[in-house]
Amino acid sequence: MTLMADARRTPHATGRLSDRLLLAGAAAGPLFFASVIPQMLTRDGFDITRHPISQLATGDLGWIQIATFVTAGAGASALAVGLARTLRTGFGRRALPILVGIFGVGMIAAGAFTMDPENGFPAGTPDEPVAQMSWHSIAHSASAAVAFTALAVAALVLGVRCARRRAVWPALASTVAGLALLVPISPDHMSIQIAVNGLIAFTWITTLAISQRRTA
Repeated sequence: MTLMADARRTPHATGRLSDRLLLAGAAAGPLFFASVIPQMLTRDGFDITRHPISQLATGDLGWIQIATFVTAGAGASALAVGLARTLRTGFGRRALPILVGIFGVGMIAAGAFTMDPENGFPAGTPDEPVAQMSWHSIAHSASAAVAFTALAVAALVLGVRCARRRAVWPALASTVAGLALLVPISPDHMSIQIAVNGLIAFTWITTLAISQRRTA
C-alpha cells in the first residue's frame, strides 16, 4: 500500500516542482524591472543616455544591481529547467531549455563580473571613458553578449515552434523579439539600446514562463 501511495504522489510532486520552476522564471522579469527602474531614477549621477544599466553595479550601492543580475539569472535558469521538464514534443524542445539556460548563467556571470566606473558614474568618477578595460569588465561584456545572443536564438526557435503550430501572433512576436536582440549595438546609442534589449529579454522570459505554466 505504501509503494502504491508513493507512486500516486510522485507525478503530483513532479508537477509541483515544474510549476515552481516556471513561476520563478515568470518572476525574473518583474523583479529585474522593480530593481533597475528605481535605481535609474535615484542613483546620483546616473544618466540612461550615457550609462548602460550594468554600470549600476559599480559604486557603494552596486551590490543592489549585482544581486539583481544574479537573482534574475537564477530565475531564468529555473525557467530553463522547467522547460526541460515540461516541453515533451515539438520543434525546439531540446534547444529552448539549453538556450534559456545559457542566458540565465550569462546573467549570473554579468553580476559576478562588474563593469568599470567611467563617464562620471558613480558620482566622482572622471567624466571620460576608462583608458583600459579591466579583466572583469571584459568578462562582463563577454557574458552579456553570449547571454543575449543565446536568448535571441531562443526567441527565433520559439517563433518557428509557434508558427508550426499555427499560433500566428506568438510566432510573430517572438521572431520580432529575437531579431531585435540581434541588432548590432550602436556606439552612439549604446546605453539606450542595452536598456531596450533588457526590456525585450525579460519581457520575453516572463511571457514564456507564464505561457508554459498554462499549458504544462
